Amino acid sequence: MLATSSSDDEEYHQKKTQPQTKSSFLPNPRLGSNTQPNTPNVSAHRDLKKSPVNSTTNGFSNLNLNGDEHTLPSSYSASSENDYFSRQATNYRQHSSFKNSSFKSTSSASTVGGATLTPGSLNTPRSSPRRKGVPGRQLPKRPGDNISFSSSVTDRNLEDDSDDNSEYNYEAHYANQNNMLHQSSDEETDNPYEDNQFNIEVDNQSMNGDNDSAIFNNLSKKQQRQKNLENLEEQKNQAAAAALAAQQNEAQKEAEMHKKRLQIYVFVCRCIAYPFIAKQPTDMVRRQMKITKNQLQTLKDNFDLFLQNKMNNIEADEAFTNAVRSYFEVFLKSDRVTKIVNTGSCSASDFRDVFKNNIEKRVRSLPEIDGLSKETVLSSWMAKFDIIFKYNEENAVANTIASRRHSRNLNQSNNSMSSECILTKEQLYDLFQNILGIKKFEHQLIFNAAQLDNADEQAATIRRELDSRMKQTENIQKLGKSEKIQNGLMPKFVHKNMESTYIEELKQSISLLMNHLDNQPVGASESKLRLKRPQNKPDNHHHHDENEPCLSKTDVVLNFAIEVVVMEVKGLKSLPPNRIVFCVMEVQGHSKLQTDQAEASRPIWDTSGDFKTQQPLPVIKVKLCMETQNILQDNKELGRVVLRPDPNFTRASTWYVMDKTNSKFQDELKIKLTVRIDKPGNLKMCGWCYCNGKNVWKKWKKRYLCLVQVSQYTFVLCSYMEKKSEPRELMTLDNFTVDYADTDPELKALGGRYFFNAVKEGDNVSFATDEEAERQLWIQALYRATGQSHKPVPPSAAKSSLLVREQGDADRARKHGMEEFIQADPSTFNHNDLFKIFQTATLDYRLNDQFCCLGWFSPGQIFVLDEYQARYGVRGCYRHLCYLSDLLDRAEQGIIIDPTLLHYSFAFCACHVHGNRPDGIGTVTNEEKVKFDEIKERLRNLLEYQITHFRFCFPFGRPEGALKQTLSLLERVLMKDIVTPVTPEEVKSVIRKCLENAALVNYTRISQVAKVEGDKDKLEENDSLYNSETTPKKKVEDLIHLAELCIDLLQQNEEHHSESFAWFCELLVEHEEIFWSLFAVDMDHVIEQQTPDSWDSFPLFQLLNDYLRNHPSLNDGRFHKHLQLAFAPLVVRYVDLMESSIGQSIHKGFEKENWKNRGQGCATSEDMLWKLDALQSFIKDLHWPDDVFAEHLENRLKQMASDMIEACGTRVIKHFDSWMKKGIILLTTGTDYVFPQECCVMVNVVIDCKVQALKLCGLNSGDLNRYHTRIDDFLEKSLIEMNKQLVAKLLSVLDGLLKKLSRYDEGTFFSSILSLTKPVNELGQSYVTFISLNLDVLRQKINDELFILGAFEQWYNEQINMIYGWLSERLEISLHPYQLACLTLIVKKIRNNFELQGVSDKILETKTFSAIISRLNVEEANQALK
Repeated sequence: MLATSSSDDEEYHQKKTQPQTKSSFLPNPRLGSNTQPNTPNVSAHRDLKKSPVNSTTNGFSNLNLNGDEHTLPSSYSASSENDYFSRQATNYRQHSSFKNSSFKSTSSASTVGGATLTPGSLNTPRSSPRRKGVPGRQLPKRPGDNISFSSSVTDRNLEDDSDDNSEYNYEAHYANQNNMLHQSSDEETDNPYEDNQFNIEVDNQSMNGDNDSAIFNNLSKKQQRQKNLENLEEQKNQAAAAALAAQQNEAQKEAEMHKKRLQIYVFVCRCIAYPFIAKQPTDMVRRQMKITKNQLQTLKDNFDLFLQNKMNNIEADEAFTNAVRSYFEVFLKSDRVTKIVNTGSCSASDFRDVFKNNIEKRVRSLPEIDGLSKETVLSSWMAKFDIIFKYNEENAVANTIASRRHSRNLNQSNNSMSSECILTKEQLYDLFQNILGIKKFEHQLIFNAAQLDNADEQAATIRRELDSRMKQTENIQKLGKSEKIQNGLMPKFVHKNMESTYIEELKQSISLLMNHLDNQPVGASESKLRLKRPQNKPDNHHHHDENEPCLSKTDVVLNFAIEVVVMEVKGLKSLPPNRIVFCVMEVQGHSKLQTDQAEASRPIWDTSGDFKTQQPLPVIKVKLCMETQNILQDNKELGRVVLRPDPNFTRASTWYVMDKTNSKFQDELKIKLTVRIDKPGNLKMCGWCYCNGKNVWKKWKKRYLCLVQVSQYTFVLCSYMEKKSEPRELMTLDNFTVDYADTDPELKALGGRYFFNAVKEGDNVSFATDEEAERQLWIQALYRATGQSHKPVPPSAAKSSLLVREQGDADRARKHGMEEFIQADPSTFNHNDLFKIFQTATLDYRLNDQFCCLGWFSPGQIFVLDEYQARYGVRGCYRHLCYLSDLLDRAEQGIIIDPTLLHYSFAFCACHVHGNRPDGIGTVTNEEKVKFDEIKERLRNLLEYQITHFRFCFPFGRPEGALKQTLSLLERVLMKDIVTPVTPEEVKSVIRKCLENAALVNYTRISQVAKVEGDKDKLEENDSLYNSETTPKKKVEDLIHLAELCIDLLQQNEEHHSESFAWFCELLVEHEEIFWSLFAVDMDHVIEQQTPDSWDSFPLFQLLNDYLRNHPSLNDGRFHKHLQLAFAPLVVRYVDLMESSIGQSIHKGFEKENWKNRGQGCATSEDMLWKLDALQSFIKDLHWPDDVFAEHLENRLKQMASDMIEACGTRVIKHFDSWMKKGIILLTTGTDYVFPQECCVMVNVVIDCKVQALKLCGLNSGDLNRYHTRIDDFLEKSLIEMNKQLVAKLLSVLDGLLKKLSRYDEGTFFSSILSLTKPVNELGQSYVTFISLNLDVLRQKINDELFILGAFEQWYNEQINMIYGWLSERLEISLHPYQLACLTLIVKKIRNNFELQGVSDKILETKTFSAIISRLNVEEANQALK
């Protein structure tokens, strides 16, 4: 909207007065002749600029759609003009239809009869040239064409309802065109009056009318536009007024809320200044600092740097690195962790505990290491974790700046860590200033005006508040029921009989507060006080009323601490400089104290003496003494000072003139003393006053009075004499009212200038002081002591400096509007509403600080809240209901709230509402009952949602124990009342429903993570598992990946949440079964798509079966059985194919075997045994859960292994026999024989088969040796046979050697001939070499130690027996020297070599061997004798 400015009006009027230039405007027959519409057009544009047309009649009131000529009646007048055009407008509305209810045009173009019409399409006067860039068009001349106006904002079509023969209404076109032209000029020019004086050229043949009609039409348009302008101006003013009213209303609401907060802060300050009910708790769990988003990103960067090996200062092994990688991938990068960090519900302790729980399981699974305990490993890993956790790069400037900005946003004035500790009063003030948004100067005004630093004033304020509340309660009790409800003094209760109980509750609560206040200590220095409670002893000195507490003089005890410091003495001129002087201090009734000794030339001591007395007016004596030279004489006193201080005595170091005690001593002595007296805390006021009363102090005289506080509700005014510890007279101040009094001339003549009195029923005590300040102090102290509601107002002329200061604080508070808050009577406020505001603000502040509070208040906050509730009578149930409502609001926003906190508050409210409070039945208001029911329903919905989304509401079991407390709270919420417990079936049904929904939620989200379900917005065939274009192998891989994620998910649930569901373990199992049933649908589809000879799905079975069989609840469950049925046919087919493959490998392998050593045997045997072992390992690793089918598979595999090993052994024995029969050993070269390595390989094959037979053929259950016994016997016999052949082959060499030695026998033909060659022992040496070589070959090439030892023992025994037999044949003849030398060498070396190979002495030292040695020794002896 545009409004006409004053400059526009001035310009318009100037143009009206200027002469108009005649233009070539063609006359319109309908409008009259030679009429220039410049002025009305400009006026119309001026009106239009103020407000666009918003009515169906705007700009069209002069139109005749029927084509009739309109002439004005002769009786036309200005008043009838409006009626005439109103009728024409009505006629127009009856004959035209509009698509919109308002017309608003922001464009300069319109369409007429389908053609575009622009402002440039009309002829303009010569003085106003056509605008550039706007093409011109002629108006349509065919009557009946529709006229429509189109703009960039709204489109409007005006359809003529007349038939085709009707005349074209040029008047309507003219008026609308004129409007459009002016609107266009508004948009295109800044000043529309410089360029808008134009005329319209219209074809004379298409227009009819007269000039008079045109004039009246233009006048009516002007008036109508003026009217519309006024309406729009009124609407604009109304809108502006409404906006201003809304702003004022908002500002008023803010001001009212600030006032409420100020009033709340006044009450809070009083609670902080003098708490007498609550204490700051010291047993609350200390909250940890929360992790922020910036800190979380920093942690991710730190752990990423470690995994990239960029932290050189941390040495880590592979196990620790794997643990960190798992922590980083699973926990830190989890979206669930990011979510709880964003809500401020996760602390650094949570991050550390998750890592600790993770590594504890990993470390337990590690093998034991000697000298290194697992606890040491854990502590070392945690130390490294802390280094990574706190690691900060020097170049991380951005994170530092972000953290600083975050710290500034917290806007906490006090130390952040101190909020979890015990706070001082100053810290509490600062804390609640931030909570309630109180400015510092406002706090200072409240602090000074309310005298928050004066404990006596605050205690007196409490007493007045409690008295006011008690009186209000009594007044409520006197009122009728209707008056109580109408005045809002009593809420509505659920039962009518609770009204009287409510009154009793109020009285009890107030009495309890009074007792608490009365039990408060009355002094600031408790160590120096010894107060006695009233003993109700009779007092004979004055009269007591019946209701007045009886106190004796002994009940009032004051303990003063006096410190006297002797500084120095001057004026000792007549004494020799070396004389010793000293001072003695004395308080009457106490022992004397002496200073150190000093010379008279320098009498300086600076010695203090401490005294304790109960006398308000003690006498202090300080004496100066001189030490005499005669031992028998007493010290000589030179002078003394006597001081009579009172408790108000506050003199620092002062010189006193000492009184001379010896007339002979002429020196004028001065002593410098410092005297300090500490008043007890129960002495509130003391000083000299004139007093006169009816029952006490019956004579007007000046007395020293002390105002003593015996308890918070008992004050005594006592008069004391000098040197007396007990009061002379006393008066209790109960029911007294103190106030200023007029001057009594008679009493003034006796003493005293400024009067005040204390009055009660039946007694009147007058007082007077010499100074106005003293009177002000006495009245102020007595006003606090009496607890009176009337506050004494001093006379205008009497203003002391203290009063001026206090009045200045009050004036400053009044100036800033604080007095009404400070002087407000707490009993007139609805503290329930104020406390709700206070508690909500405190909770918001608490949730936004840098501690992970989970809804728990800090100790300082809970302390002030408790104090406020108790002091101002806030109903406990209402407090917890509001607290629950606030907590639920935050929980519904995603902020994690500790369920234990919800449980405490809900249990308290439930006990209260259901009438099962520990302290008895109390009142329950309707508001509390309705609010409790509402909160109960909200809480149940919240708990069901959290249990359904337990993985996301309590990620990784954080906060610790929260889920368990949630389940416990749900059971409490489901209870109909506090007495009747809910049935377990009902609780289980609710939890079952939640876990059923949780299974669907978890599987849906894990499928999205695995990208199995694909885009939900697309068709199902786009799913990788259901897409026909995806290969079966890819589908299996995707399914295995999904299964791994599912297992990880359930394992996380088991690790972090199973303990919480310990009481509902069967429901958790059912939840897992439902979860796997959803997975089974996808699994069945993928298995059906696999080819018959594809074994890619077996890893899936192993993965799932290993998880399920180790799960105590899912083992042999529904999904486990379904898994067996799906994979059993695949396993049977796989075993059949493997059996055929192994048989073919045995048949073809041994035909081409080259008998080279391969592993423990040959290539064929190794391949066969590996396949058998792999097949059995594969089937074993399947861990088939069905015992029957598993036993069937085991029997089949063991039988298969037995048959295959037997076939292998048969072929090996056959080849071994053929190798043993190759070649003939010649006697000359017999000792060169070496056992073939191929034969050793054959032996190894049989040995390996025998070794593997136990594993491959032995059953794990039933008849263990069903298949193993047969194959073991077969292999054992084969080895025995091979051993015999091996030994026989080796013994044949010895047999040939002995035959050669036989040629040296005595009496033979060759003996003498062979002796000529003079042989030494060549045969013996060659045989020894043969033995050593073959022993090494057998030791190196044969793998079985037992077989080797058996062969060696048999070979050794056979050799010894053979030599023994050869010698036995020659008992009658002597051995040839060559024979003896060879046999001696052979026998000794045989023994030594076989001993080195491990043959035991029992085998070596046989009788045969001993006989051989004896024979050889005899032969050596005989040879020596020859």
